[in-house]
Amino acid sequence: MKLQNAIAAAAILSFAGTMGFAQTDNELTVEGQLISTEAAAPAHMENVGTVYSGWRFRSEETQAMQTDDFDNSGFVFVDDGFALMASVDGSEGKSCASCHEDAEEFAGLKAQMPRVNDSGELETLEDLVNTCRTERMGAEPWKYNGSQMAAVTAVIGLQSRGLPVDVAIDGAAESFWERGKDLYYARVGQLDLSCANCHEDNYGTMIRADHLSQGQINGFPTYRLKNAKLNTVHSRFSGCMKNVRAEPYAIGSDEFKALELYLASRGTGLSVETPSIRN
Repeated sequence: MKLQNAIAAAAILSFAGTMGFAQTDNELTVEGQLISTEAAAPAHMENVGTVYSGWRFRSEETQAMQTDDFDNSGFVFVDDGFALMASVDGSEGKSCASCHEDAEEFAGLKAQMPRVNDSGELETLEDLVNTCRTERMGAEPWKYNGSQMAAVTAVIGLQSRGLPVDVAIDGAAESFWERGKDLYYARVGQLDLSCANCHEDNYGTMIRADHLSQGQINGFPTYRLKNAKLNTVHSRFSGCMKNVRAEPYAIGSDEFKALELYLASRGTGLSVETPSIRN
């Protein structure tokens, strides 16, 4: 059975190679701001010379939706995020806005996440939001990949739009980064595939009806046409693992946080695009 699954997976990727075409060389400009969708690969990427945003692999119609904030359906949820940040919740009678009066103070934060905190833990934007809710507002934590969390992290991410991704991968972050790298190249599931098999070895090709990208995460949370909502990066990790018939790690797990750090590092130099539009 394992051999049959491996043969099936190889056949899928082989078929993809016969249908391949290059990513578009269109430029992404949003509200007059040029967004970098291409950059020289960081030194730690041995098998790829240039990194490309997932925007480059979408149809012209989908690309166009991201060039205008009015047409970008993700902004419906961004508006929800601003409302949530202004809403009082919890025993302390506070809202996010009680401490953070202007969302612009979050500029640059998304570009540097995940990061290692003072306690030596790898933390994500979702962790920061829930820490504020539980420790400062006296409120219940939000579901890690829930709609409220996606909306608020989209507001935070939007403040860094156009800034280059630049996460720390050395020092205290190195062990987490190494773990994420191991996970990226580990074959899993009945199809015996790794992240790299699709997003490093076969990007730019077609697999069934999907144009494979490099799997960059600089646009998350991202609005997907497939399910008409904002999607968090851990939800996408879980979906990918299910696609190769593997048992996903838990949303918000140490494994997915490490993978998030490693993937963010692969997009070094690309602009933050939150909220992006994808299939």
